[in-house]
Amino acid sequence: MSWWQKRKAQKRETDDSDGRPGSGTASSDRWLIAGLGNPGAKYEKSWHNLGYMALDMIAQRHNIKTGRLRFHGLTGEGIIKGERVVLLKPLTFMNNSGQSIAEASKFFKIPPEKIVILVDDIDIEAGKIRLRSQGSSGSHKGMKSVIAHLKSEDFYRIRIGMGPRPAGDMVDIVLSSIPASQREAVERALQDTVLCLETLLSSGLEAAQSMYN
Repeated sequence: MSWWQKRKAQKRETDDSDGRPGSGTASSDRWLIAGLGNPGAKYEKSWHNLGYMALDMIAQRHNIKTGRLRFHGLTGEGIIKGERVVLLKPLTFMNNSGQSIAEASKFFKIPPEKIVILVDDIDIEAGKIRLRSQGSSGSHKGMKSVIAHLKSEDFYRIRIGMGPRPAGDMVDIVLSSIPASQREAVERALQDTVLCLETLLSSGLEAAQSMYN
C-alpha cells in the first residue's frame, strides 16, 4: 500500500467515525501526470519540450500507450508503483496547457493535490531537477495557464533544468534545440524525473525530495 493509499484509508476511518460514511471517497483514485510542451516536429527537440520528453520516458518505462486523443491532448492510462495514473500531453501549445489539464482533472475528478506537472525550468541547471508540492508559476507561461485553469497552486511539479539562464530573447532560447553538448545532462535529468515520480507515488513527497532535489 502506497503512502497515499494509507492516507486515504486513514481519512476514511476518521470520516466513518464522525458519522460521515463515504465522505473520503469523493475524489478519484487516479493521479494525473501531465508533461508540458509544444506539439509538432518543429519543437520536438527543444528545451521547452522537456516535459513531453519526460512523459514519453515514463510511458515507455511503464508500457503505457499515450495515443488516445481527448481533453485537447494525448492520453494514456496505466499503473505506476501500484497507483492508477492518467498520462497527458496537452496539444494546446505551451501557453494554454491549463485548458487540457483542467478538462482531464474535471472528467476524472482528480483534485490538484493528485496532479503532477513535468515542466522545463530555465532557473535550474541543466541535468538537475526539483520537486515541489506548490508554488507560483514564476515566469513560465505554461505554468501560469495551469494555475489559472485549476484555480490552485497546490499541485506537484517536477521542474527539469535547462539553465543557467543565458543572455538573449527568452522565446528564442526556450524554443531552440538542445545542443549536443547538453544532451547527456538532459538525459540524466529525464531519467531522474522518472525515478522521482515513481518515488513520489510510492513513498511520498519527503522521500522523493530527499533523493532527487
